[in-house]
Amino acid sequence: MADLYQDEYMAQENEWEREGLLDPEWEKQQRKTFTAWCNSHLRKAGTSIENIDEDFRNGLKLMLLLEVISGEVLPRPERGKMRVHKIANVNKALEFIESKGVRLVCIGAEEIVDGNLKMTLGMIWTIILRFAIQDISVEELTAKEGLLLWCQRKTAPYKNVNVQNFHISFKDGLAFCALIHRHRPELIEYEKLSRDNPMENLNTAFDVAEKHLDIPRMLDAEDMVNSAKPDERSVMTYVSAYYHAFSGAQQAETAANRICKVLKVNQENERLMEEYERLASDLLEWINRTKPWLENRTTDNTLPGTRRKLDEFRDYRRVQKPPRLEDKARLETTFNTLQTRLRLSNRPAYLPTEGKMVSDIANAWKGLELAEKGFEDWLLTELQRLERLEHLAKKFKNKCDIHEEWSTGKEDMLRLEDFKRCRLTDIKAMKRKHEAFESDLAAHQDRVEQIAAIAQELNTLEYHDIVNVNSRCQTICDQWDLLGNLTQARRTALDEAEQILEKMDSLQLEFAKRAAPFNNWLDGAREDLVDMFIVHTTEEIQGLIDAHEQFKSTLGEADKEYKSIIGLCNDAAHLASQYGLLNENPYTTLQGDAITNKWMEVQQLVPSRDGTLHSEMVKQQNNERLRRSFAQKANVVGPWVEKHLDAVASVGAQGRESLEQQLAKLKQYEENVQSYKPNLEELEILNQEVQEAMIFENRHTSYTMETLRVGWEQLLTSIARCINEVENQILTRDSKGITNEQLDEFRKSFNHFDKNRSRRLEPKEFRACLVSLGYNIRDDRQGETDFQRIMAIVDPNGTGFVTFDAFLDFMTRETADTDTAEQVMQSFRILAGDQEFITADILRRELPPDQAEYCISRMAPYRGSAGPAAGALDYTSFSTALYGESDL
Repeated sequence: MADLYQDEYMAQENEWEREGLLDPEWEKQQRKTFTAWCNSHLRKAGTSIENIDEDFRNGLKLMLLLEVISGEVLPRPERGKMRVHKIANVNKALEFIESKGVRLVCIGAEEIVDGNLKMTLGMIWTIILRFAIQDISVEELTAKEGLLLWCQRKTAPYKNVNVQNFHISFKDGLAFCALIHRHRPELIEYEKLSRDNPMENLNTAFDVAEKHLDIPRMLDAEDMVNSAKPDERSVMTYVSAYYHAFSGAQQAETAANRICKVLKVNQENERLMEEYERLASDLLEWINRTKPWLENRTTDNTLPGTRRKLDEFRDYRRVQKPPRLEDKARLETTFNTLQTRLRLSNRPAYLPTEGKMVSDIANAWKGLELAEKGFEDWLLTELQRLERLEHLAKKFKNKCDIHEEWSTGKEDMLRLEDFKRCRLTDIKAMKRKHEAFESDLAAHQDRVEQIAAIAQELNTLEYHDIVNVNSRCQTICDQWDLLGNLTQARRTALDEAEQILEKMDSLQLEFAKRAAPFNNWLDGAREDLVDMFIVHTTEEIQGLIDAHEQFKSTLGEADKEYKSIIGLCNDAAHLASQYGLLNENPYTTLQGDAITNKWMEVQQLVPSRDGTLHSEMVKQQNNERLRRSFAQKANVVGPWVEKHLDAVASVGAQGRESLEQQLAKLKQYEENVQSYKPNLEELEILNQEVQEAMIFENRHTSYTMETLRVGWEQLLTSIARCINEVENQILTRDSKGITNEQLDEFRKSFNHFDKNRSRRLEPKEFRACLVSLGYNIRDDRQGETDFQRIMAIVDPNGTGFVTFDAFLDFMTRETADTDTAEQVMQSFRILAGDQEFITADILRRELPPDQAEYCISRMAPYRGSAGPAAGALDYTSFSTALYGESDL
């Protein structure tokens, strides 16, 4: 770390070397400033220099200067006056400088001995950097940046002062005066100074510094004012003398910086706790409000009402749930980040309010998804049931209408006693008519049984209008039983009358016998041609089409039967006309016109049925297209999601990539997932079309929309969790000050013993891992005791395994330095001037306003041995509370 710091530091100085020393004006300023600086130290040894490029040529005063500023003794110098002796002495000085970790760029002993002014000034500047500036550190910045930040902070409250560099910003002298007034306000009346008098301001600062602060006059006021851009090295050298003169105040500032850093961590932790509690409360409240709705399994038992419920569920899945899933991921990220920050700052782990643990949220979310899955399955099943019910109800009504139309007047007909007032031929006709009716009645038996069977199925499926269905079915069944009894009674009566009346018209009898079954066939054919149907596949509709084609193949025979029956009718009419008979068929009520009308109606219904079946075939082909479209897309999206789940899980598994590379790869995966989202949305649109088409199965794919949604949500959650883990590891590495190489070694060692990639080690594996990292655990009772002590640290809950986060926290704590309660306490003691208490005025003066008020509002009043001191605050209890050793 020191080498890296020195490389960056000297890299900046090499740039100054090329730019600064070529300007004669700057060379003049450096000669004066560096001479004054050297004399400020050489006077401690009772000597001085007058000409900087001449007085260091023999190396003696150069070696003396290094002994004074370093406090160390250099090798004995060569006392000869020859050139070789001078070079040897200068080389001893240069070797001493290099031993302090400074690289001398293009500076050799020969140039110094020869009086090369440019090289001599460069060498002195190197000494100033190493012994006067390099140790200046403000917020871990480089020396130049740290010194500049120190000036900016000290002069921030002063008007007309804006320190941005070490040349123009100091030209009017107000910055020098502000630095003195900030630390010694009694020496300068700053409010009387004006930026319009730069010469006066510079001389005032230089005189006061020389007289009261023992800082020699290293700069010339006239040179500063007249120079377009004062020499940066000269000004830095002079300003560094101010910094060291006020080193005591700097100690207080360092203490204040440490306190600010700790308080800032605490404030951010509290903000994250509040954010977690808010997110957890909101998410749990939403889950508890939504879950009863998903667990409600009641509908109005109608198809439109259930479809509205399905639309509400789709709105929940597409609009309401996704933002809550993001809230859940953000809550887990906030919790992990907070716990990492608490661990890194030696604070106790955060314990959420009861019922709001991450596990509580996860369990509640799992319950929500179980309810959601059950709700969707129930809804789709309910829709299928209700659709079946609607179909059955329409079929029931159609068959009832046909039967009731047929049965109208049949009771009155069967109750007639007309056979008592007619001739023998009429009786025979009545008997045959009754036989035809019996044949017709038997043919209607199947329809009545179908009506009863449909009513029974509607009862089983809990049809919403089942009361009216049962009432109508019962009426039909009761009427059917009555018709059967009446038919039997009339048959008996006709048999008795047949003994009296014998002769019947054979032609009309033949018509009646053949017309009745043909008429019944026509009714059945007409009923079949208008019968409603429901299918779900092209195979099912193809079966209906085949049956219809088979029916059409019988129309030729039916046409022959029709012509034969109509021929009988025509023959009877011919005989009635020929012999003057009453053309009334006593055997049947059927007329040739009725048969003809029904036959014509059947012929018209055939092409209509063709069109209906064709439309249904088109619909089922479209459904098959939807199935294939969904399956084709799902069979691409599904493997893509699974592939990326495996890829995310494998990030960092081999330990060959840095954390930044892992994070970049995860961010790339995150971008890939977001760019791939339109494919899932396209699937959602296809799935909606599939559901609206009431398609409930798809043999072309094993993926369902539900499994794809779950996989997608798992992928989003996995990426977010992995990104959070890697960011926390980076946070751990940076805050603990460990190197990438150390972190990589820790990760590789852990992964080596984590054989099943579970990101946790059993105690035996953890012990082997520690040994592989050079941790000395003896194989005896004392070693077992030491190991159990370590296990209590990394597994405080006694789970029986060590997570990677706990392992990393333990190793970084063993290898890195962190702020502690004692360090914060010592910082407060410095600000308080070694007092056991501190006051609000001191806090407001030394700390930023928000952090000062943060301390004042939380510090308890100080109570010393003599009782409470007026206005005194107890920083000791406050410091321990920051690290969880007491309550704020």
